[in-house]
Amino acid sequence: MAARCSFALRALARPTASIRCSRALSARGLATATEAAKSTPPPPPAAATSDPRITRIVDDISSLTLLQASDLVSLLKTRLNITEVAMPAAAPSAAPAQAAAAASDEPAAEKPKEKTVFNVKLESFDAGAKPKVIREVKALVPNLTLMDAKKFVESLPKVLKENLSKEDAEKLQKAFESIGAVVKLE
Repeated sequence: MAARCSFALRALARPTASIRCSRALSARGLATATEAAKSTPPPPPAAATSDPRITRIVDDISSLTLLQASDLVSLLKTRLNITEVAMPAAAPSAAPAQAAAAASDEPAAEKPKEKTVFNVKLESFDAGAKPKVIREVKALVPNLTLMDAKKFVESLPKVLKENLSKEDAEKLQKAFESIGAVVKLE
């Protein structure tokens, strides 16, 4: 809503828009807004303008309710043939932009960081090792029943464990490979 109001105010700042807006304001019947403005304290004085007409329009707009301001914006959009344009989001601060500029100045020859978190994926197994693999999967995942572990093993490839350290993932890989399964670290 605030974006719409600021858009309308920017449109009103243009000389041709202020003429059209004064017609829109008079056609809209702002007598109720003027009465409401009398009951509220006057806004702080704005920057001095040489045109009293602009000052009057600003006073009229600032005394509108949000619903009236919304109607004003939609009326101005139709009269002035204004289409909606998506505005790009502004950066929250200049620090990220400076950091990005500094990072782009550094050489790109740095080594990529070594992967520290792994997922262990069970790819396949020997047919004779199926019971051992099922028992190992059941022991690895405590909330699985024997039937669930069997279904898990029969629907390969599946991820056994996620977000393991390198040492833990290699231990798990060696344990499964020792019983005849093929395990992949991702």
